[in-house]
Amino acid sequence: MQKNIKIFVAGHRGLVGSAIVNLLKKKGFNKIILKTRKQLDLKKQTEVNNFFKKYKPEIVIIAAAKVGGIYANSKFPASFIYENLMIQNNLIHSSYENKVKKVIFLGSSCIYPKYAKQPIKEDYLLNGELESTNIAYAIAKISGLIMCDSYNKQYKNVTDFRCLMPTNLYGPGDNYHGLNSHVIPALIKRFHKAKVSNQKSVKVWGNGEARREFLYSEDLADAVVHIMKLSKLKYKKYLSLKSNHINIGSGQEYTIKKLAKIISKIIGYKGKIEFDKSKPNGTMRKYLSNQIMKKLGWKPSVKLQDGILKTYKEFKKLDS
Repeated sequence: MQKNIKIFVAGHRGLVGSAIVNLLKKKGFNKIILKTRKQLDLKKQTEVNNFFKKYKPEIVIIAAAKVGGIYANSKFPASFIYENLMIQNNLIHSSYENKVKKVIFLGSSCIYPKYAKQPIKEDYLLNGELESTNIAYAIAKISGLIMCDSYNKQYKNVTDFRCLMPTNLYGPGDNYHGLNSHVIPALIKRFHKAKVSNQKSVKVWGNGEARREFLYSEDLADAVVHIMKLSKLKYKKYLSLKSNHINIGSGQEYTIKKLAKIISKIIGYKGKIEFDKSKPNGTMRKYLSNQIMKKLGWKPSVKLQDGILKTYKEFKKLDS
């Protein structure tokens, strides 16, 4: 792939987008197009289409999304479904209208049924009810996935829209908001504050028995670039017969109880960990099958403890 190909990374300031941009630069890609929210409102169709006409990106990576943890998804469902649908609809349709060569759409493991068989294969999509705490976000991401698939079917000689479904992500550039963040950044902030203020205990939502799989943001970036560089023929060769997307997992899962212990140890917090059973667990288990990515020659390289340590070091810089 030529290094001067024009690549637009939507959402370049976020956890995922920033990791992708950093990796693209390291690999020598020199025509990366970046726009802040002030420069380009992805929710406005006319703005987005005018941007595509002016800059003519050849590859579009959709890392822009409204994201959050259990609290944010439950509290602001209208915002989650509206903003995500508008962002992805505008980017996907404008990519088709402006003959973009390749699109990478990033979804989320929450698209799968709440009680899906584990590990979760790509074929399990739409085979059962969704987790109620994040249904609005999940429906939006499912819509983006089906939209990409529909355009590929209707305009198969024109479009090459690829979809990746990563597991729970973390890393530098994450959101550390007390209520709106995901579990790892939320716990990093909580344990750090408890250590600094000598709190005797820290509360963690749920009973601690829910299990989660985590992927470091730089590993996801590596997977995205890996998929981006594949030929259309090779990408389609390994797809499931029933789906147009590929899971991106780490191959390891941890209970929230184990995760809390790992984070508290890395931070050096010596107090008691208490689990608030009045708060929701979310889906009890989300463990993705990573078989297709293995066949495509990719696997993650960052261990959870190492990734959390790197993330915590970055958090301390922000907190200082």
